[in-house]
Amino acid sequence: MKLALITGISGQDGSYLSNFLIKKNYKVVGLDRRSSRNQNWRLDYFGITDKVIIEYSDLLEEASLFKLFKKYNFDEVYNLSALSYVANSFEVPITTTNVNSLGTLKLLEIIRTIKKKIKFYQASTSEMFGNTPKLPQNETTPFNPVSPYGISKLYSYHISKNYRNAYGMFICNGILFNHESPLRSQEFVTKKITLGLKKIKEGKINYLSLGNIYSKRDWGFAGDYVEAIWKMMQKKKSDDYIISTGEQYTVKNFINEAAKYYDFKLVWRGKGCNEKAYDKITKKIIIRIDKKYYRPLEVYNLMGDYSKAKKLLKWKPKTSFKSLVKLMCDYENNKY
Repeated sequence: MKLALITGISGQDGSYLSNFLIKKNYKVVGLDRRSSRNQNWRLDYFGITDKVIIEYSDLLEEASLFKLFKKYNFDEVYNLSALSYVANSFEVPITTTNVNSLGTLKLLEIIRTIKKKIKFYQASTSEMFGNTPKLPQNETTPFNPVSPYGISKLYSYHISKNYRNAYGMFICNGILFNHESPLRSQEFVTKKITLGLKKIKEGKINYLSLGNIYSKRDWGFAGDYVEAIWKMMQKKKSDDYIISTGEQYTVKNFINEAAKYYDFKLVWRGKGCNEKAYDKITKKIIIRIDKKYYRPLEVYNLMGDYSKAKKLLKWKPKTSFKSLVKLMCDYENNKY
């Protein structure tokens, strides 16, 4: 039985990965920050809370992390912990950088010191590409991050490669493009859309306010992506991989698809911040654009080329864009 550490275990990816590893007969230890709120609701959803060992610490508490690695003889470490809400990284850039950059470095240095044979996975992100002109993006595409989040993640990406090359450690960077699920946090736009439309349908709110609806994203399903994460950690040689669907849709496409689920017949009128979506039947405004939801710098065009993962990991996404939207809407209506 392999022993794995997952940082950020209470998040979307952490819960899906925990469930996946437990099915693979792993023993899972999860690292999380202590909170008065119930952080384990996603683990509860999978029915695995009692099958996971939760250790409370912080990526910036080096002494605590050192004790954790002395306590357990880990085979694999999956570093998923991060301040991952991009818009918020502009508000708290120092904290974002400390957690996302220095937190990774502390883990790598502890592993190098205690047991270099531990396999390490670093959760990288398509936000590192930022506004690079190349499309689609692959493992050789130049990075051009435009947010504190993307920049902090780029540091972790490069320091992980540095430790792999300098010390011969097994370290993988998974450059995951947007991946969603019914268990997404409410601050993310996809969840905001699927939950918001439900509330409009039920008469709980009048309309939904959003920011830039013309950003193009490569959206996949988190449940598919954790399989790719695990597969790259089972290879004899560590490497970096793009994990994506190879397709892209705008936020507006996502809205329209979710609206169909709730039987809204949307009609769009206006331009820029004056653009609105009306329900064709009731004539009521369903979607408004609000400048306050725009980032200081926007990322407009992301789409990944996962051909390397397809060839070397024998992996490809299973869930289509329409199926993903339906899964998220089903969850809001207790059907998932």
